Amino acid sequence: MTFPKVALFSVKNRLILASASPRRVDLLKQIGIVPDDILPADIDETPLRIKGRDELPRDLALRLAVSKAEAIAATHKGAYILAADTVVACGRRVLDKAESREDAQKHLSLLSGRRHHVYGAIALITPDGQTMSRVCDSVVKFKSLSPSEIAKYLESQEWQGKAGGYAIQGLAAAYIKFIQGSYSNVVGLSLYDTIRLLEGSGYSQA
Repeated sequence: MTFPKVALFSVKNRLILASASPRRVDLLKQIGIVPDDILPADIDETPLRIKGRDELPRDLALRLAVSKAEAIAATHKGAYILAADTVVACGRRVLDKAESREDAQKHLSLLSGRRHHVYGAIALITPDGQTMSRVCDSVVKFKSLSPSEIAKYLESQEWQGKAGGYAIQGLAAAYIKFIQGSYSNVVGLSLYDTIRLLEGSGYSQA
């Protein structure tokens, strides 16, 4: 007795992006990855105090990315959960998202003529519950900004909600002397590290 052959089809992995950032969605599209769902994770992003000192910027970025992924994975089993967090820092000092003109002005004044680090952490939780993560460190240097240049940038409103008070993909690009490391990381997501994590986990869009 013979049985008809059954075609085998690969099952597309479900991918959830635990981020509200439209920049991360656009960056993923750039490398052909389209999340099935976008579910921002609502977590406390306050830095911890460890032995009387603030949490290191790199450690903060990693902890927040993993926490975001875990928050979504808790209610969405059997999917790949991708989360990220970006922390801009001068030394140990974390430059939060600029929520006001005053915040942005302080950030830009601090960054003027100096190098700073952009720590981009990426966390991936696989359908079987394994957590994988990476931290990308990009070094960015601003030119010395004049009061008129800072005022012009503040008028652009591009600083709103941006870590460090600037968006490298906008007008701020004219003020940046050099970048060491991943450009896409400064925008919001290291594409190189993201694709390495996804491929290493067995994720496939096919």
